[in-house]
Amino acid sequence: MSILSRRNLLRGQWRGHDAIRPPWSVDEALFTDGCSRCHACVEACETGVIMVSGNQSFPELDFQRAECTFCKRCVEVCPEPIFHSTESQPWQRYAVINQTCLTYQGVACRSCQDACEPYAIKFKLRLGGIAQPELERESCTGCGGCVRSCPVQAITTRESDQDNDGKQ
Repeated sequence: MSILSRRNLLRGQWRGHDAIRPPWSVDEALFTDGCSRCHACVEACETGVIMVSGNQSFPELDFQRAECTFCKRCVEVCPEPIFHSTESQPWQRYAVINQTCLTYQGVACRSCQDACEPYAIKFKLRLGGIAQPELERESCTGCGGCVRSCPVQAITTRESDQDNDGKQ
């Protein structure tokens, strides 16, 4: 997460959005301090979800382009110590479905469910209405597959509040 402060402003580390760094990345400050911007991770990414964006040209994920398969190639090719061990969980990220979802507007759509490999998105039938999505957070890997599949961009991902035991 980028925090707007005088120091970060002067270092050029502010954005209009929070960048999603590759899985297993260390925290944002350590990542931007340690990343040499060689872009080996961008070239190694099997799905093309890792890209370079902005004037700082640090690698970040764009789930509108693709999903992360957790192939570990970004970690393996990186010459810098900016990743945790791949033996640990890649991150605490999960999907968030907002109120612009077509099903909340009375339109049947299940594109996110179809794209969700871990089957974390299921649709619950409603009496007299359209089935609506429910996310099983413990099953969600935060891969972003559902983000690209949504025709109205109603899905984003969010980093879990680890101090709050995943409840928000």
